[in-house]
Amino acid sequence: MKKLILFLILSILSVPKLSAQYVTTEIDIIEASTYNFINEPFITFSPQNPDNLLIGANLNLAYNSSDGGYTWNKSVLTSDEYGVWGDPCVIADDNGNFYFFHLSNPPSENGTWVDRIVCQKSEDNGNTWNVISTVGLNGDKKLDKETAIFDKNSGNIYITWTQADAYHSTDPADSSLIMFSASYDSGQTWSSPYRLSRYAGDASGSDSMLRSAVPCIGPEGQIYVAWAGRKADGTLGIIFDKSTDQGLTWLDDDIFVCDMPGGSHFDVSGIYPGAGAGWPSTACDTSGGAYNGTVYINWADQRNGTDDADIWLIKSEDEGESWSEPVRVNNDAAGKQQFFTKMTIDQTTGNLYIIFYDRRNYDDNRTDVFLAVSEDGGETFSNIKLTPEPFLPSEDVFFGDFSGIIAVNNKVRPVWTQFDGNYMGIYTVEYEASEINQPEKSSFAEELSLYPNPSVNKAYLSFKTKETAYITLEVTDIYGRKIITLKDKEKTEPGKYIISFDAEKYKLLPGVYYFVLQYGDKQITKKFVLSR
Repeated sequence: MKKLILFLILSILSVPKLSAQYVTTEIDIIEASTYNFINEPFITFSPQNPDNLLIGANLNLAYNSSDGGYTWNKSVLTSDEYGVWGDPCVIADDNGNFYFFHLSNPPSENGTWVDRIVCQKSEDNGNTWNVISTVGLNGDKKLDKETAIFDKNSGNIYITWTQADAYHSTDPADSSLIMFSASYDSGQTWSSPYRLSRYAGDASGSDSMLRSAVPCIGPEGQIYVAWAGRKADGTLGIIFDKSTDQGLTWLDDDIFVCDMPGGSHFDVSGIYPGAGAGWPSTACDTSGGAYNGTVYINWADQRNGTDDADIWLIKSEDEGESWSEPVRVNNDAAGKQQFFTKMTIDQTTGNLYIIFYDRRNYDDNRTDVFLAVSEDGGETFSNIKLTPEPFLPSEDVFFGDFSGIIAVNNKVRPVWTQFDGNYMGIYTVEYEASEINQPEKSSFAEELSLYPNPSVNKAYLSFKTKETAYITLEVTDIYGRKIITLKDKEKTEPGKYIISFDAEKYKLLPGVYYFVLQYGDKQITKKFVLSR
């Protein structure tokens, strides 16, 4: 297994009142880099074994785990014939196979930049990959933002994408369309691409370009697709289409779901201009529960003002024929920015989970990541802050257009991008929903979280006490020799504690150290890597 840079994500800082409690597990492993910016994470799990996880990331990276995310293995995708050029999308079938879809960058003799979508397949839990097919080639037209889905009802794979005559074009003759194709043989071949969008967009790469088509599957194999588009009069909004016969036929006319004020590419200070800050995602409840068959669309827009972008959810209980009023997902006061949202449903419970970036706590560009939870079919949401400390993105660095999230068996795993001016990387954490009346396993939460790790200087330690305790916190070297005492038999009341540690203050040299938390006759040790 290749060694990765480790980031141990802290547990949640505060949890609003819910009908279930959400508790983070501690082990989370992802990569960051100062030379190869890693972003746009897309995550999936194997229906055959939900502990088999796969994350795809720009431009050509795959991370697989066979133990529910405790450890990860990194692989780099290649294709001599077609090249690999980002926009990762990963899915799994019910036979345990993983699929990685990405854009192309072929040698000049084989085609042109982003002229097709490449499908790679892994039959060994994501350890090795092979190109099995391509889809979407149409001369030198440019393809973008593909999303694929596996239909457990039929075993088919469906994919949607944007096709444009050019990219970042100001020529009014250049246009963009939403396209669809199906594979009925596990990705080996694909049906002729079919145009879904009744009305074309432009090819500017901004709000008037059709983007972010996301398919989902209904309880009886219906295919639902929504995207950021426009009506004939140019009104920006969410567009919807559906098929009830495995993609053979579609609606005669698209359904306009709702307006999208400000479009899907609205500017956010500190974020790379033109990013898809409001891109929609689509999901359908197939849990068999109270909300079975409900179709949801989640997005961000500026209907409350250019400095007050919010996260929204709309739903249909009649297969997309009619839609509810939009529900505001973020529960903060007005006047702050929320953007880059992604949604999933735990199909074992019907609960909705939405990840998004949030600036509710600051008056500048400092940014947190939040998780929204709905247990009543999207009527109400609780918000949980994921990041223990904010990060500060830069508008000069491409940050990506999307995050990822999965949920199964009450376990929720969001993945997202962070950039702090020195490195960019993919972060993740797992939350587990448990009954509120479940007996406590321990009077003291036996956890010591550390972030970031490795660190060039500062790190933050987090621990939680559930009753009054006397704690000692020390730093030791690799031989167990005490170097620093941070807490010495200090009385702590029940609650969450975060301690800032400044390595420069203690004149520590780069190397490996250990934080040791003692309480009573128990001890927890956490490895810490200090780099320069």
